[in-house]
Amino acid sequence: MILQRLKKSEADGYAIAERYYNILSAINDLRLTNREIQLIAFTAIKGNISYASNRDEFCEKYGTTDATINNIISKLKKSGILVKDGTKVKVNPIIVLNFNKDLTLEIKLTHG
Repeated sequence: MILQRLKKSEADGYAIAERYYNILSAINDLRLTNREIQLIAFTAIKGNISYASNRDEFCEKYGTTDATINNIISKLKKSGILVKDGTKVKVNPIIVLNFNKDLTLEIKLTHG
């Protein structure tokens, strides 16, 4: 077994969340776009993307539109990454972490 340690510093919780979801996408061959990863990361930190204030903040932060958000939400709900919880659209709780703290990942790639 080979052990390799990598360390990457990020500016804030959003950057850490984006890096984490990028890694999940790469390892699971999800082929998520940068905008999809941004929406997942933003939603994970905010708790949901259903509130108008959260949508407005996302659009302002990333320079996009509400229509784009709706298209991404539709795709990510089909893949199970986003889920509906009552009236709120959230990131699937299985892949939500506390991105305001340091994060250590262990990735194990095995044969067979």
